[in-house]
Amino acid sequence: MTHNWAGNVTFSARELHRPRSVEELASLVAGHTRVKALGAGHSFSRIADTEGVLVSLSDLPPLVETDPVAATARVGAGMPLYAVCAALRERGLALPNLPSTTHLTVAGACATGTHGSGDAHATVSAGVRSVELVTAGGSTLTLSRGEPDFGGAVTSLGALGVVTALTFDVVPSFTVEQRVWEGLPWEVLFAEHARIAASAHSVSVFTDWTARPSCWVKRRTGDPAAGLEWTGAVPAGGPRHPVRGMDAGAVTVQDGVPGAWDERLPHFRVGATPSVGAEIQSEYFTRRTDAPAAMRELRSLAEELAPVLRVCEIRTVAGDPCWLGPGADGRVGFHFTWSPNVPAVHRVLDLVEERLAPFAPVPHWGKVHRMTPAAVRAGHPSAGRFAALRHRLDPGGVFGNATLDAVFGGAAPGAVLPGGTA
Repeated sequence: MTHNWAGNVTFSARELHRPRSVEELASLVAGHTRVKALGAGHSFSRIADTEGVLVSLSDLPPLVETDPVAATARVGAGMPLYAVCAALRERGLALPNLPSTTHLTVAGACATGTHGSGDAHATVSAGVRSVELVTAGGSTLTLSRGEPDFGGAVTSLGALGVVTALTFDVVPSFTVEQRVWEGLPWEVLFAEHARIAASAHSVSVFTDWTARPSCWVKRRTGDPAAGLEWTGAVPAGGPRHPVRGMDAGAVTVQDGVPGAWDERLPHFRVGATPSVGAEIQSEYFTRRTDAPAAMRELRSLAEELAPVLRVCEIRTVAGDPCWLGPGADGRVGFHFTWSPNVPAVHRVLDLVEERLAPFAPVPHWGKVHRMTPAAVRAGHPSAGRFAALRHRLDPGGVFGNATLDAVFGGAAPGAVLPGGTA
């Protein structure tokens, strides 16, 4: 792989390796001065880039070990999330929530703080009990919930080592139905977003900031009805794609037809192109109390955004215990899908960030943004703690890159690197 899924990042790496065992991976890490793990290539930023070698875990043996009594599942880090979901479903188990697509690898989703939507649900990382990784020099390490460093170990941006397995909390399998509501009045969205977001297991608002928004409501069967008639929105007359005018064949089943959790919580079907395909993505998190004001600011930019914006998704995320997650308090995420015109996207991002600045936005690690490293660091109160953990586990910066070094600093002074010193 020479570039990411969207094609907006060309990797600087000299080589791509696919080890077939953890032992082979450890030997590879020990023999190189710069290494980065590559998942599905679904990040739009340069967070997975390196001038050294890239490592894909796609050839490691599949791993799904479940313990129904302990309510855990130990899974291979390089597996696609959809494959893990299918294996859990077959065993009567589930993850509590999922992101909009399960095309991502498990480790990639956790490393960047990937999330779905729902007042009670944090990032995928928040459900991890332990993480196993190969660290600098080729040694192995397991960090578990409750240990002092665990908060920095899961959403770790690949900066601590190459993750080989993760153990998740699981719940009994469940079924979900989803319905789409259209024509949500703007003032109702601004005034009642918190109530709308709390109406079901997972709720996403989609808008291009010109036409009235739509709401995708995903309700666990057995939960109270989640109708939005009171808002003035109306049920969609058939399946809908998040982007107006696109074929709905790629989306998961709507219209209130119940289905397995992993076949309804994502927006997009396994085997179909998630989202648009030719696109760039950005996302910013604000405190929930700031969300109505932030929405009004973005609505005022509708004319400027229109030439490059395909759709914006508004989602709630529960407080995240990970040091580099979107926030320890509940957040609202504003996710933008742009046309693949990089200069034009950069121009509108400058406007978006200017309008969101009063609300101290936190950018998603795997998406495109224009914020300075200092501003990114300021959005994470535990950034200094993470930098210290990184320098302790990887003093030579083997798992670093330009993005990480700009935010957290480079190799520790005098650190010993394979074949020399820093």
